[in-house]
Amino acid sequence: MKITVDFEECLKDSPRFRATIEEVEGDVCELESKLDKLVKLCIGMIDAGKAYNAANKQFVNGIRELAQQSTRDEVIESSLTKFAESLQEMINYHTVCYHWHVKPDVLFFFFDLRKFKEAKKQFDKVSEEKEAALIKNAQAPRNKQHEVEEATNILTATRKCFRHIVLDYVLQINVLQSKRRSEILKSMLSFMYAHLTFFHQGYDLFSELQPLMKLLGGQLDQLVVDAAKEKRDMEQKHSTIQQKDFSNDDTKLEYNVDADNGIAMEGYLFKRASNAFKTWNRRWFSIQNNQLVYQKKFKDNPTVVVEDLRLCTVKHCEDIERRFCFEVVSPTKSCMMQADSEKLRQAWIKAVQNSIATAFRDKGDDGEKLDRKSSTSTGSLDSGGEPKERSLKGESALQKVLAITGNTCCCDCGQPDPRWASINLGITLCIQCSGIHRSLGVHFSKVRSLTLDTWEPELLKLMCELGNGAINQIYEARREELGARKPQPGDPRHEVEAYIKAKYVDRRFVRRPSDEELRDKVVSLSKQEKRLSSSSESKWQVVGCYLMFPPSSLTSLPSDSSEAAEPPPMAMPATLPPPSPCKEVVFYEPKEYSPGLQLYWASCARSLPDMAEALAHGAEVNWVNTEDDKRTPLIMAVQGGSLVTCEFLLQNAANVNQQDAQGRGPLHHATMLGHTGQVCLFLKRGANQNAADIDEKTPLTIAVEAANADIVTLLRLAKMNEEMREAEGPYSQSGDETYQDIFQDFTHMASNDPDKLNRYQQYDQQKP
Repeated sequence: MKITVDFEECLKDSPRFRATIEEVEGDVCELESKLDKLVKLCIGMIDAGKAYNAANKQFVNGIRELAQQSTRDEVIESSLTKFAESLQEMINYHTVCYHWHVKPDVLFFFFDLRKFKEAKKQFDKVSEEKEAALIKNAQAPRNKQHEVEEATNILTATRKCFRHIVLDYVLQINVLQSKRRSEILKSMLSFMYAHLTFFHQGYDLFSELQPLMKLLGGQLDQLVVDAAKEKRDMEQKHSTIQQKDFSNDDTKLEYNVDADNGIAMEGYLFKRASNAFKTWNRRWFSIQNNQLVYQKKFKDNPTVVVEDLRLCTVKHCEDIERRFCFEVVSPTKSCMMQADSEKLRQAWIKAVQNSIATAFRDKGDDGEKLDRKSSTSTGSLDSGGEPKERSLKGESALQKVLAITGNTCCCDCGQPDPRWASINLGITLCIQCSGIHRSLGVHFSKVRSLTLDTWEPELLKLMCELGNGAINQIYEARREELGARKPQPGDPRHEVEAYIKAKYVDRRFVRRPSDEELRDKVVSLSKQEKRLSSSSESKWQVVGCYLMFPPSSLTSLPSDSSEAAEPPPMAMPATLPPPSPCKEVVFYEPKEYSPGLQLYWASCARSLPDMAEALAHGAEVNWVNTEDDKRTPLIMAVQGGSLVTCEFLLQNAANVNQQDAQGRGPLHHATMLGHTGQVCLFLKRGANQNAADIDEKTPLTIAVEAANADIVTLLRLAKMNEEMREAEGPYSQSGDETYQDIFQDFTHMASNDPDKLNRYQQYDQQKP
């Protein structure tokens, strides 16, 4: 350590020491001045940040108001809402950055200047006393022994006091100078790390937003072109109409006919009121569904003048003062109306007469027609019963995930009300821990927002199958044993980051199983899978290496209460073809037990906690069982019939195209077993549907042979979509909307209502 003032030099009280002291004191005074200025600037910066955030919030509110006003334009509304949510997140990051890390009083703790000043006062005082004692000792007369003695004693005591105080003062000076460097760097590093966190979170947020921005950028170019074309078309139409001659038949502009919507005629008429003053009011009249109605404003509910035109007559009225009048008379009342011209009156009278005639022709089944029309309209709105359930977003996904035990607090630091999640781990995270998880890389953790992102049903189901409690039992099993402290809300970022890396990257707190424990686990999982299979034994008959239908009934099918393993669809030929060969799942005693084998059987047994535990123990997600046709955990998940286990493996980097010894990948096996939901999932995740097995059969060939209409439809639609994209370029959207809609329907059925994919019951009911 470098010493500013030498301790031995201070005892001599030399001019060199005095000069050094004077220099140090001046430096400390200047430092105090700089610190005072820096504190004031810090307070001003925080105030400016608050004002900046307040202005930003007002701007975001303005964007939200504009989005609410644009509800009719889905693209504008969804885009502005997404942008407003992202900007609000940035405001939250900014608030956290300044309120947590940049406090106005943080610079007061750089140095304890008060101790230094007190030490300086004592030093100045004892220096004066020493100087006075020296002068008094020098002036003592030689012949006055008692004065000499007194002066000598005072000088001795003063020197001792001086040495004690000057050493303390020098110590304060040296400590102050030594502490100065570390405190300045510590405070500035904290400040810079706060900004690093802010900009890193902002970068991550806008990186997630970038695909949407690129998509909107591509759409914007097309919108500009379309707007220019629409402008030219409207200008041309305006010019054409302006040049058109309506002098011969200008009454057609005064009314409208919309036969497709059941409107025989509509337009403005004057109506005479039934009050004592007989006032005339202009109203919008229409003839529809054999009724005469009118309304004052478009938003008003129509007022029915005549409920049934079959009971009415219409006639000219020439006996009143006003021109162009006619009257519609019913058994209970009459309605006097006035047109704007004679031609318009004749048109209205003819329209009423035609409507009366039509009502008489259809009087026999008028009620039936109305009922049928109402039913048809309702059916078209319902599209087969219920509106399609789309991917969850925002509060819906948040509520479902937070309902799982332990998910209401951050998995790593316990911060309440988390808004982020790691989808491959199945846990919820706070904003700070989510940023740390992103920095680990997607091979460790894939972070997604619970409020900003759209959640597919299989991914949401995966989050609900795991949760913070299950994962912490695995990744924090030995934490208390090792004496490791779990971070708390508000802890410094570097401490939380160190803990998260130790937990997920180094897996320091995972309890490694013994060989005996691993063996018991694998045997237990294989037995669990056997029980699941035996529950369907009465419904399936195993013959050689084929799964055959029982002769008694085609309606008895194996199913899982949560996720049915879907059989082939209802499009069956008159004579059912034999099903595709499918090897029976049998447990063999392996040569050695490993985490990969645990993952293998856990995937077949549909046990997500055991799969997560195997991965934590170091299992390779694409582990190959050389003793069982080189099958992978993903292929065994297909055999198990669970969509969620497949999704879990895919989120943890499972290879969707890895083949077994027969050259069959997961898509082959899902097609052979008739698992429509899994086929849909693999196609969405990039499975190669053109891959052929050793028998030169592709998934489409297998699906056609099995007469599986649903899977054939999915495979052909995916192939068509791929060909259209290749033909029209990388930015083409042709066919994409239909493709996405159909695949989304199958995804929701497979996750939420798998029984809808079971077409055999329908087929059995249709048999003679």
